[in-house]
Amino acid sequence: MSAVRIARLSEEPLDLDAHLDAVEDSSSGAVTTFVGRVRDTDPDASDAVVALEYSAHPDAEQTLHRIAETAAAGTDAIVAVSHRVGRLGVGEAAVVIAVASGHRAEAFEVCRQVIETIKTDLPVWKRQVEADGTTEWKGLGG
Repeated sequence: MSAVRIARLSEEPLDLDAHLDAVEDSSSGAVTTFVGRVRDTDPDASDAVVALEYSAHPDAEQTLHRIAETAAAGTDAIVAVSHRVGRLGVGEAAVVIAVASGHRAEAFEVCRQVIETIKTDLPVWKRQVEADGTTEWKGLGG
């Protein structure tokens, strides 16, 4: 079975439990998760952030799968990862990652590698919307 159980972009809210179920494996003694949420502040914003609008390149889902595969390569880790697209309000999950492996150090490392690579390599862009109506496009990654 593949090390990557879920790697998808979704317009629907992300379900952490579905990601945990996807990495369930009786040989895994450790499971780590990461949930990246929309927050109401940004150091560059002049007002409160009220939403983020994510858009993605058509190849983004394939890139996400490659990111997860690369992070898990050479390990016994199992990965489930999703990234939202569309308009998300404050508090909504933009990224959900679950990683299971035999040991905690590996689970933490693979999870961290997935999110750090998403931030630099995933062709997803976000437009930040502030309370006063100001918008600003942010760069590549989540």
